[in-house]
Amino acid sequence: MAELSGQGVAVDLPSGWDGRIFRRSERGEAATADGGQPAPRGATTHAVVHLANIPLPHAIGDFGSGAVEHLGAQDVLVVLFEYDPASAGAKLFSGQGLPRALDADGFDPQVLQRRLAGQAGAQLFFTEADRAFSLYVVLGSYQNRTELVPIVNQVLETVRIDPR
Repeated sequence: MAELSGQGVAVDLPSGWDGRIFRRSERGEAATADGGQPAPRGATTHAVVHLANIPLPHAIGDFGSGAVEHLGAQDVLVVLFEYDPASAGAKLFSGQGLPRALDADGFDPQVLQRRLAGQAGAQLFFTEADRAFSLYVVLGSYQNRTELVPIVNQVLETVRIDPR
């Protein structure tokens, strides 16, 4: 396992996994290597975490566009996306703590940001360490969800989120 950390988030990546943690640059800031295009004018940016058991392409959208197209039947993509600090504890983010034990029955092809044949997703919103996040997970195969979700849960067990 290798530790990946940045932006107050850390995770132990299993062997063979790829990941990155970054913050997209705000308009007028110098771009970072992994940050992609700057956010729109006036938008604030926060941590974005991409974890996958496939190599992540260099160009990837916040919620995995550019990577989900490469997921095979045994592959997964995990995204943690941080929202504005004012959102912490708001109704949408009222769940306390990162969900670490997802249920295979909680995955659905209709949940995907971009629907691709055979895939399924789950999205949960929560607050941890006074920070508001979305956990978005894409499985390469809905049919294989009972074997893929435990793999995701093992990785989620290692995620650490520090207060801002």
